[in-house]
Amino acid sequence: MLSTQRWPEQGWALLQVMLVASLSRCEESVCRRRGEPENPQLSKNGDMILGGIFSFHSSWKNRESTYMHRPPPLQCTSLNFRAFQYAQAMIFAIEEINNSTDLLPGITLGYKIYDACGSIARGVRVALALANGNEDIASVSEETCTRPAQVQAIMGETSSSPCMAIATVIGPFHIPLISHFATCACLSNKVRYPSFLRTIPSDYYQSRAMAQLVKHFGWTWVGAIRSNGDYGNNGMAIFTETAQQLGICVEYSVSIFRTDPKEKLQKIIDIIKASTSRVIVTFLSHMDLDILIHELAHYNLTGYQWVGTEAWISDFHTATMEGHHILDGAIGLSIPKAHVTGMREFILDVKPLKSSGNELFTEFWERMFECRFKQTKGSERNQRECTGYEDLSGLQNTFTDMSLMPIFNNVYKGVYAVAHAVHSILGCKKTCNNKVQPAPFTILQHMKKIHFTTKEGEEVYFNENGDPAAKYEIVNWQPREDGSVEFVTVGLYDTSLPADKQLNLYNKSFYWAKNSKQVPVSVCSESCPPGTRKVLQKGKPICCYDCIPCAEGEISNSTDSITCVRCHPEFWSNEGREDCEKKETEFLSYEEIMGALLTASSLLGTCMTAVVAFIFFRYRNTPIVKANNSELSFLLLFSLTLCFLCSLTFIGQPSEWSCMLRHTAFGITFVLCISCVLGKTIVVLMAFRATLPGSNVMKWFGPLQQRLSVLAFTLIQVVICILWLSISPPFPFKNFKHFNDKIILECALGSTIGFWAVLGYIGLLAMLCFVLAFLARKLPDNFNEAKFITFSMLIFCAVWITFIPAYVSSPGKFSVAVEIFAILASSFGLLICIFIPKCYIILLKPEKNTKKNMMGKMPSRRAELPELAQDGDLVFGGIFSFRTGQDHVINTFQTIPQLRKCKNLNFREFKFAQTMIFAINEINRNPEMLPRIKLGYKIYDNCGTMDILRAALFLISGQKREISENNCTKSDTVQAIIGHSASRPSIAFARIVGRFHIPVVSHFATCACLSNRKEYPTFFRTIPSDYYQSRALAKLVKRLGWTWMGAIAVDNEYGLNGIAAFIQAAQEYGVCIEYSEAFSQSWPAHKLQRTIEIIKHSTSKVIMAFMSHREIKVLATELYKQRITGVQWVGSDAWITDHSLTDSEGHSILVGSIGFTVSRAQIPGLEEHLREVHPSQFPDSQFVRDFWEDVFDCSLNGTANMQRKPCTGIESLHDVESQFTDVSELRFTNNVYKSVYAVAHALHNLFKCEDGQGPFSNGSCADTKHINPWQVLHYLQNVNFTTKEGDVVYFDSNGDSPARYELVNLQQTNKGTMEGVTVGIYDSSLAESQQFIMNNISVSVCSQSCRPGNRKVLQKGKPVCCYDCVPCPAGEISNTTDSILCMKCPLEYWSSKYRDACIPKEIEFLAFDEFMGTLLVLFSLLGVFLTMITTLVFYCHKETPLVRANNSELSFLLLFSLTLCFLCSLTFVGRPSEWSCMLRHTAFGITFVLCISCVLGKTIVVLMAFRATLPGSNVMKWFGPLQQRLSVLAFTLIQVVICILWLTISPPFPFKNFKHFNDKIILECALGSTIGFWAVLGYIGLLAMLCFILAFLARKLPDNFNEAKFITFSMLIFCAVWITFIPAYVSSPGKFTVAVEIFAILASSYGLLFCIFFPKCYIILFKPEKNTKKHIMGKTSNNF
Repeated sequence: MLSTQRWPEQGWALLQVMLVASLSRCEESVCRRRGEPENPQLSKNGDMILGGIFSFHSSWKNRESTYMHRPPPLQCTSLNFRAFQYAQAMIFAIEEINNSTDLLPGITLGYKIYDACGSIARGVRVALALANGNEDIASVSEETCTRPAQVQAIMGETSSSPCMAIATVIGPFHIPLISHFATCACLSNKVRYPSFLRTIPSDYYQSRAMAQLVKHFGWTWVGAIRSNGDYGNNGMAIFTETAQQLGICVEYSVSIFRTDPKEKLQKIIDIIKASTSRVIVTFLSHMDLDILIHELAHYNLTGYQWVGTEAWISDFHTATMEGHHILDGAIGLSIPKAHVTGMREFILDVKPLKSSGNELFTEFWERMFECRFKQTKGSERNQRECTGYEDLSGLQNTFTDMSLMPIFNNVYKGVYAVAHAVHSILGCKKTCNNKVQPAPFTILQHMKKIHFTTKEGEEVYFNENGDPAAKYEIVNWQPREDGSVEFVTVGLYDTSLPADKQLNLYNKSFYWAKNSKQVPVSVCSESCPPGTRKVLQKGKPICCYDCIPCAEGEISNSTDSITCVRCHPEFWSNEGREDCEKKETEFLSYEEIMGALLTASSLLGTCMTAVVAFIFFRYRNTPIVKANNSELSFLLLFSLTLCFLCSLTFIGQPSEWSCMLRHTAFGITFVLCISCVLGKTIVVLMAFRATLPGSNVMKWFGPLQQRLSVLAFTLIQVVICILWLSISPPFPFKNFKHFNDKIILECALGSTIGFWAVLGYIGLLAMLCFVLAFLARKLPDNFNEAKFITFSMLIFCAVWITFIPAYVSSPGKFSVAVEIFAILASSFGLLICIFIPKCYIILLKPEKNTKKNMMGKMPSRRAELPELAQDGDLVFGGIFSFRTGQDHVINTFQTIPQLRKCKNLNFREFKFAQTMIFAINEINRNPEMLPRIKLGYKIYDNCGTMDILRAALFLISGQKREISENNCTKSDTVQAIIGHSASRPSIAFARIVGRFHIPVVSHFATCACLSNRKEYPTFFRTIPSDYYQSRALAKLVKRLGWTWMGAIAVDNEYGLNGIAAFIQAAQEYGVCIEYSEAFSQSWPAHKLQRTIEIIKHSTSKVIMAFMSHREIKVLATELYKQRITGVQWVGSDAWITDHSLTDSEGHSILVGSIGFTVSRAQIPGLEEHLREVHPSQFPDSQFVRDFWEDVFDCSLNGTANMQRKPCTGIESLHDVESQFTDVSELRFTNNVYKSVYAVAHALHNLFKCEDGQGPFSNGSCADTKHINPWQVLHYLQNVNFTTKEGDVVYFDSNGDSPARYELVNLQQTNKGTMEGVTVGIYDSSLAESQQFIMNNISVSVCSQSCRPGNRKVLQKGKPVCCYDCVPCPAGEISNTTDSILCMKCPLEYWSSKYRDACIPKEIEFLAFDEFMGTLLVLFSLLGVFLTMITTLVFYCHKETPLVRANNSELSFLLLFSLTLCFLCSLTFVGRPSEWSCMLRHTAFGITFVLCISCVLGKTIVVLMAFRATLPGSNVMKWFGPLQQRLSVLAFTLIQVVICILWLTISPPFPFKNFKHFNDKIILECALGSTIGFWAVLGYIGLLAMLCFILAFLARKLPDNFNEAKFITFSMLIFCAVWITFIPAYVSSPGKFTVAVEIFAILASSYGLLFCIFFPKCYIILFKPEKNTKKHIMGKTSNNF
């Protein structure tokens, strides 16, 4: 129950005075009472007296005391009927005990009951009065001021605050204070309140029960109002704490006290009005609630759901007061109902009050019946007179209301508790000794131990804190028809039950606020739907959050998700952000328009080439075909067909084969094509450049040399392609960068150097061909092969020069389209320029013809013999690397490439090979295994993936001797191949061997990728897959508590696949990887140093090393040199037990390493076999000789080693201790042994097959004389046997062995070496919980703080301290430690590298100061300079015939327009602005039209001048100077009008493009009207085509006047450039679009300048003798 008031200052002052009066020694010899005496309101004498303190009045009058006089006594007001009921209950209990013969017989209990008036100070005062009595003099002179207490125990007070004060004062006297209604949890503190007891539960339980009740109904956003006293403050504090634990937020928490001023009440009303919560939780006394309800009713604040405590929830007075409708539907906790027989009647019997004669009765009676006794002062005249005999039976008010019977029962139980304690102390039987007065301390001790049952069957006892058991009824205010309130019990809360059963709601209907039957909703924020995440509102509780839509590419698929999960790179979020949908895959497909169009063009080209080939074949004996070198022509047509067809490989979904095929096929076919063209050009050049009659110059380039040249040129490209495919071939690649919501399937180049080498070589040949053809341009017109080749090469070069910027700048499928376009354009150029004119002559001009011919050849190759071999009925193959380290030699292919030599001896691999031989010999000696069958072997010693692949192919083919076209011998292939030890070579040859269905059984290739049955269908292994090792290592790391570590792998399939699987598994276990690096021993020193620096500066101290013993030795040595220690290594099986580690300088770095390796084994007889090895057993083996010389440091006969002493012949391995002879730890060696036996068992089962019971079709068995490899595969897949050592050998569906590992710890021995000590095991075949067993190691780490740039994501199902630090997505940042969300950067900003700040996006445009911009500006200015020089030359020679004949006026105008064309390109460079955007396109359009108009004018003049057929024709008068000027003006004005319309309707404007790149802003000029742009460009194209056609018609003009030819040339370049420009422009993003347009402007301008003006300048400056009218007007004659 709440306290009645705050402690006023005067109350504390009075309390101090009274304590001094009570506790201090008197200065005088007599103890005197200070202050006025306090008389009880109700009393009765007895053998023992019980005290009672109740507030018969609930308030008092405040008086300001000046202390000039003695302060008057407290004047109490506001009669409280409840206190009368409590007093009656106490008296009833005392009377019942006095009348009992069982409890305290012979002893009469009395009582003294005081009125505390609701005042703490008065409560303390009357408590002291009860303790000391009211005597004026307490003791005489020399005696101390002490005496026994007047009462044995005190009942009361009702509220918590007075109880705290009273308990504090009487605590030192050990007088029990038993409260029936003081619920503050603070009173359970026995240190501060040692003598306090109560019969009502502590608010600790009530507060928690209320929190659980609120949580049950889903109210997570509530308001809180409490009484400003210990009851309210402490109760609400516990509720708030519990609510926070349950996820409930308190919007506001305000305090109130009934004496608060009006302003404070108004403030509380305003807070409630402004709140958004619809549930109010109260810890109020009914008196404080009365004040609050009165104010709320005044403002009619209804619709709130009230949750109350026992103080008012079942109080009749509260339910009947005015404004109680505010609380309609209230729910709360109440003391369980109780019934005490006879108590109701006793309470309503007021005779004891009446007989007391106390003035309190008078006040009570007058208030009860609203009357006045005569003697009462101040009686109103119209008020009736009291008789004293009024009847209570008809009244209904607070006094007659028995709803608080549970509280009355608490008073009753308190009195009985004291009585039972006294009964126990006195040891009463039939009677009690009434002469003994028990000390209060003794009573207190016994009360704590009592345990009795009342007459109603209720148990009474106190716990160690003086509290009873907590049990509450859940009460709901439900309206009756008459408007009154019914307290309906709807549930029970019992703390004695298990936690999940304490709250029990009955299946009853509830009434809520406004008498609704719908549970009200009170939440700060609605639940966040899928597709959003919760982000806490700054400065507000956790229940208040915003639902932020997930960023693009992230989703949340659950309600109220606190984080968004990033989609897999191949998926993208849907529109609602609640699911990841597979990204649209984009590639150039056959179905789309562009793909279909290119395919149609390719097929058209193929058909045209086929038709041309047919024509050439049909007329192959005609002169023109033979004269045009028919052999090279047919080869050229064949290569052109391949060129057209190779473009088809660029279309469709990229695959591994198509990626490698498309570029290599393109490169080789184009080189073959250009080689043929080059051969034809050289033939033509030599044929017509022979100056002496009978010259035999052609013998140096006859048919044989022509073939050889084509072959040589093509072979160079083939070599480039082979190197490209060998070193770093193209591969299918999923590009996620260009578009967020699309995956661009493209072919990554692999090696860009390889790609540009292929392209560069083609360009080199094309330029060479062009130069040679240009040199032959003066050949007779009737034989125009060189001219056609020059034409075709010009187109070819123009297309491919334009292709480069377009290819570089085009994203995705557009780069493929550009490449196809370039292939088709150049192929059509070659076909049309070289062959169509000849077809025209063959079909339409049969009178024109000539001849030529050519030949070819093939190389041969040689087989390679195995290192170790033994014949047998069935042969096993073996591939081991006895040597390691290969010289990196690039073959020139001038001779047959030889095998590259391997340098270092590898004893371990040789031991593997000898183990294979030992196992085969053992099987041959075993009569039960393959009887009458002798096994043989072929073991190859190769290093390097390519040479190992070669060995595998030899094992497949079984070649023994030279092979040529006429000689092909082949023995039976091997039954199986044992090896290799490494994953990369195994991957290389297992894929190929698999196509021949030959089993490959590896003992050491662990890459998980080899489990892919589609890629490696015949691969088996007797060592577990790295998949299991990686997961085992992840479990180990998790077990050891290492949640932050680094990872290093060897840069090959073993390391990269293994570390990737480890990282994936580790992340599943909550382990974070700080860095992941790849490393190889062959890398240069600076790359190794980079890895060292990463380790050096990392914060993680644990490194997972997935590498071989070679790499770990290099790394450990370098770390040792740089003194980087303190690193805990976790190793893979490839190095963790390798004995050679001790040989490295830095092996001490690795001491303490831990990792998994395969189990140790013993192979009986192997050691003897190894020690019996001798060179005489293998006379043909060079390696055995090298091995022998290395072990014994001697030289064998037949070797060239003269620095060693000769071997004596008595050397024996029996006396040698080396890695080769050491059989103490046969781990991987045992795998070789098991591999051989696995194949042998498979063959044994094959031979045991009985006809009719076989596994093959119709129950057939294999033909044992002709065993097919796939039949061996069947038996090998199903093999299952146990070795002599007890190892079970079998393979799963992927060809893998079961994963069994030993956990090894590298420990240093006394000898300074390292020894692997087994500290655990891992067996994947066991149950999950039993797979991993290791010695106990205790580590306790959960998660480190998340740095800025990351956000915390709680680990599902784990405590809040366990979380992952997820990097913010690109474009989002967090700039605080342990941030729970990432903030999206503004549109013009992007996240920094570490995602901890938003930085302005890089603004990209084609600037003057960047390399590309500077280069284009220089070319532009160079063009201006060349144009001005040309203008100067023409001006200085304007009177010469050549300038005048070439229409000087139009020439100068053309030069002026070309100058403008070069200059207008400068407007495209620099930051786009409003004026530059409008200027660049319009200036370009107008200047180019002016330029082409001049060229068109010159073309018309030339055409008219030389097409006049009649002498004296005046046709030129129709196109004289005036008409020429007008035509130029008209053509230009049309473009001006188009530009004006464009600028008027929708002009270009500067535009910030955010689409192409996330981290860049592309400043570009938006076209405004795209129609306007293409209209400008289309008009230019129209004029160019017209000009080209007219120039083509004038091509037959005399050679001396070749203006039309030059114009045709220039227009051809112009059209080729601008046709190629269109796809490049459309597909290029950002500044590359501008660069492509500038390139097109400059290329076409230079084409016009060079083709039209430079030949004339050459004649003017260097050949002035030709600059005559006679020469220009002259004609040449044909000699043919």
